[in-house]
Amino acid sequence: MPDYPHLLVETTADGVRTITLDRADKLNAVNGALAAALSSAVADAATEDVVRVVVITGAGRAFCAGLDLSEPPTLPSATRAERLDPYAWVGTWVRTIVGCEKPVVAAVNGAAAGAGFGLALACDVRLVADSARMTAGYVRRGLSPDAGVSWMLPRHVGLARAADILLTGRDVDAAEAERIGLAAQILPAASFSDGVRAYASLLASGAPVAQALTKRLLARSLDTPLDAALRDELVYIKQCFTTADVGEAIAAFREKRHPTFRGV
Repeated sequence: MPDYPHLLVETTADGVRTITLDRADKLNAVNGALAAALSSAVADAATEDVVRVVVITGAGRAFCAGLDLSEPPTLPSATRAERLDPYAWVGTWVRTIVGCEKPVVAAVNGAAAGAGFGLALACDVRLVADSARMTAGYVRRGLSPDAGVSWMLPRHVGLARAADILLTGRDVDAAEAERIGLAAQILPAASFSDGVRAYASLLASGAPVAQALTKRLLARSLDTPLDAALRDELVYIKQCFTTADVGEAIAAFREKRHPTFRGV
């Protein structure tokens, strides 16, 4: 496995790859090296058959505090291509995470602010510790949003709530996050890792082809007319029926056991 600066990467036997942002002394704030490493780590996980699920979390007491403002986003040593990159640091990781056809879980163990909030929003599912808080926070620094926040947040919570959260820059605690649809589950901080592990293991036991095609449908759902969505669903479910996993699911149902999906 490659070496990823500022990341800890591990894969369990059931195919759960955990990517941990490892700048705890900086509350996992993002610099150029971490941003590039995260994009690479997620892209690599997306192509490895052994990986079924990707979990992104933070070391220490924070998930991700956003951009490291002590390191300017455009460094003096940046190449011309890097200066002209339309997606820059955080845009690249957002595109990589959203484009990953495996389930991606944000395990929000602590503060998620600014670009760190965007990182959590880019994932398919957010599991939030009961002590965690999320905030866009940009307006507190005189900034407008980045990291896809202005696009993703309204899709999760609606335009009015998104406007409230973005224009005030206020904190969203775990209880509110679950209530408004930002969090799939709240987990006790004391047993957060165990709860995340159990959830990720459940996802890893799913049918990989069906999960990938489901993600494609969800990605298009808000911008696709109903008739087109119905056609897409039919195309994809026919693809699923060509896999051995469907036969395994039927056999498991008849035999009253859990299916073992292989992604073929």
